[in-house]
Amino acid sequence: MVRQYSTFPAIYALIKEIPAGQVASYGMIASLIPGATARIVGFATAATPSGENIPWQRVINSQGKISERDGAARQRARLEEEGVEFSKAGKVNWAHHRWIGPSQAWLDENRLDPIDFMTIQAGWPG
Repeated sequence: MVRQYSTFPAIYALIKEIPAGQVASYGMIASLIPGATARIVGFATAATPSGENIPWQRVINSQGKISERDGAARQRARLEEEGVEFSKAGKVNWAHHRWIGPSQAWLDENRLDPIDFMTIQAGWPG
């Protein structure tokens, strides 16, 4: 059984902000959700409800790799279908595919000041 946390709905809403062809790390998502950690984001992606349009495949580890687990090959295939390219070492080039962050509407809804967001974003990989 996968653990459930109260932050999962917020995590799923934020993951929906990541467009096709872009990726975010577990830590990037966690940095924008109060009370979340990279590990909790990982639990959330593993527990993504079937039938909901949550692009879980767009969340990878901070090294730019897909974490080794069940579904890793499917995750890579989905990302490649979206145009995400991998190096021979299995890494995504952050400069080409890193998500730039949520929409202004998401920032407003979550009362995140743009200056605070830019400070958070400065700590993201890539």
